[in-house]
Amino acid sequence: MTLWVIPSDGGKRLRLVDRAFAPSFFVHGPEARLRRLAQKISVSAAGRAACALAERKNIWDARPLVVLEVSVLHPTEFRNLARWVRRLEPQLTFYNSDLMLEPLYCWEKNVFPFAKVEIDVGEPCGLPREGGALPYEIRAIQCRDDEWAVDYELPPLRVMRARLEGLTRVDPKHGRRGALEVTMDDDETQVLDDSDEPVACGFERLLRAHDPDLITTEWGDSTLFPGLLRQASRSGIELSLNRERAPVERSRARSYMSYGRILFKESATTLRGRLHVDIQNSFIADQCHLEGLWELARVTKLPVQYSARTTTGTGISYMQMELAWRDGTLIPEQKAEPESPKHPDELLRADRGGLVFPPRLGFFENVAELDFVSEFPNIMARFNVSPETVNCACCPDAPRVPELGYRICQKRRGITSRVVERLISKRGEFKRRMKNPGLGTRGWGLGTGGNPNPEFQVPSTQYPAPSTYSLRRSSLKWLLVCCFGYTGYKNARFGKIEAHEAINALAREKLLVAMATAEGAGFRVLHALVDSLYVQKIGSEQEATREEFERLADEIERRTQLPIAIEDVYRYVVFLPSKQSAEIPVPNRFFCVPELGEPKVRGLECRRHDTPPIVVRMQTEVLKILSEARDYAGYCEKLKDARQVLARYLARVEDGTAPAEELVISRRLTRAPGEYKQSNVTAVVARQLDQAGVKLRPGETIEYILTDTDAHLPDDRARAWTLWEGWRGYDVANYMDALRQAFQPFTLFASASVL
Repeated sequence: MTLWVIPSDGGKRLRLVDRAFAPSFFVHGPEARLRRLAQKISVSAAGRAACALAERKNIWDARPLVVLEVSVLHPTEFRNLARWVRRLEPQLTFYNSDLMLEPLYCWEKNVFPFAKVEIDVGEPCGLPREGGALPYEIRAIQCRDDEWAVDYELPPLRVMRARLEGLTRVDPKHGRRGALEVTMDDDETQVLDDSDEPVACGFERLLRAHDPDLITTEWGDSTLFPGLLRQASRSGIELSLNRERAPVERSRARSYMSYGRILFKESATTLRGRLHVDIQNSFIADQCHLEGLWELARVTKLPVQYSARTTTGTGISYMQMELAWRDGTLIPEQKAEPESPKHPDELLRADRGGLVFPPRLGFFENVAELDFVSEFPNIMARFNVSPETVNCACCPDAPRVPELGYRICQKRRGITSRVVERLISKRGEFKRRMKNPGLGTRGWGLGTGGNPNPEFQVPSTQYPAPSTYSLRRSSLKWLLVCCFGYTGYKNARFGKIEAHEAINALAREKLLVAMATAEGAGFRVLHALVDSLYVQKIGSEQEATREEFERLADEIERRTQLPIAIEDVYRYVVFLPSKQSAEIPVPNRFFCVPELGEPKVRGLECRRHDTPPIVVRMQTEVLKILSEARDYAGYCEKLKDARQVLARYLARVEDGTAPAEELVISRRLTRAPGEYKQSNVTAVVARQLDQAGVKLRPGETIEYILTDTDAHLPDDRARAWTLWEGWRGYDVANYMDALRQAFQPFTLFASASVL
């Protein structure tokens, strides 16, 4: 296993090799067949693998199983050897045979990405690298860090940032061109173009001069690095993207279906000896920035570049698998627990999600939003709901899940429950630090974690900013969100649909208890949505105080045994109807104005990804003005000022002074360009790009400007943004109509005097 480390003094980066790593997989079957298989392996794979019978636990009933443990002496042969053994005995059951080597190494050595370690280094070994340097062999490695620490020190990374000039959200593959902007740490940005020398030559010069540890890019996976490598090859330049002398690894792009939607996963360009993070191809880096990505890599023990590009569900799966590995529990290759047979009536009761109570339409003052804190993860942790604990065979008299009658094991703690327990604990500690950054010391003891090296505790008064805690906390939130979904995911190794159903049933019961508690305390429930409810005090001329809402939250928490908190107390909340009917409420279309902070918005155009920026800006400005109102009368007054904002934007569109980039609309393709049968706008733009030589796949996002939606020729109705020319203009009437429609929700419940 190859490791790259940064010395504590920030000196030269070192490439180390650990040869004391022999990952194992397990085979289960009749003992006689296992012995014969061991003999075959010892003969055919002599010097490459070692075999021994061992005992490990089954995940579902904790029953010990006799298995053949196959230790692979050369990690690079792990997958190939597992496949070869599977071909020898396809009828046997395999465990731990398709795991990634990097997290396996972390589990065995008790390390993780960005951990502080103490290493005993031996003599140089192996073949010399470029420049004559030899890798050093690791004799011993000891972790001096804890992934569950809240305040931790990150390595001093040298960071290079690279992007193309122009709109960030427009894919360069669609024809966007511009010079390459390169920035090192906080230095001045250098602009590279082909005027003096090839861009690849200039980029290589910067790589050698600064030797970055991390390269962050925009569209680096799909465009920048492939383009640089092609140009370098044509120009005879050796581009040292890798610190190791090896080809740059690139995975293939693909389209796939998820929850009824066609999505597109871009190719990945993975470097060796350096880190590459493409912000446009990383959900977690986009949502939680690099701080969130570092936190995710630490707790999941997945490689940083892989963590940046995979789903957070993969992270939660590997956290579950680490606990199973440490427990001596076998990890199946694929899901092996089918759904239990159910009567149709049972299926109707079980196959339901969370409760949703439609809101009361209108304008409401002095409203509090009460949210169960990480409700589904807390249900898993507090009630021990985990795939292997639901309907266990060992506890026939265990308490039953409401509605469903499922039993929850009382004798062993579930793997999922233990994983979320630690995540909830750390996330809660981040929240406390956000309020008080100097709280405590650079400590360890969180949940069942704890400092593995208490003597190596470095006191420090340097604490991250609250925004850093917030980003780290947010990354843990996405892990917790996925943890619930993976209990019912068809391909989850430890998935079991009954666990998913039990969590939903408990959530429904707790929401009903919360509503009954609120109504019994003299509050009116305006809206309830799965894990939150909006309440208003009734029968009082004075506004309810925050203390009254807090007492209600305390009583709900006591009765439900789940933590609940006041998300905010709002001056007013406006619950909006469906766009199709003014009398039909919808759960996720409203806006709330708190005493402090930004308005909370759901279901409006400014929350949609396909809304042109000019409409988003108009709605955001209007909301800022309306948020100055304290009551209904003030709202109606402020609405007059808001109308002036609308008029200003309408005038800009009508007189042609609106910047073209503010009119760009983004849409996701649901099929390949040639498969569209109708000539809707998306199909027209997809064909334009296809004819221009742009290869598009289902799930990709395209950008365009509406030019004349009533045109007889489909090609004149819209134009791809990268193909748009100024002389074409834009559809003034359509964009003005979009602005008016986006303003309409604010007027629905205003008095007639302001309409």
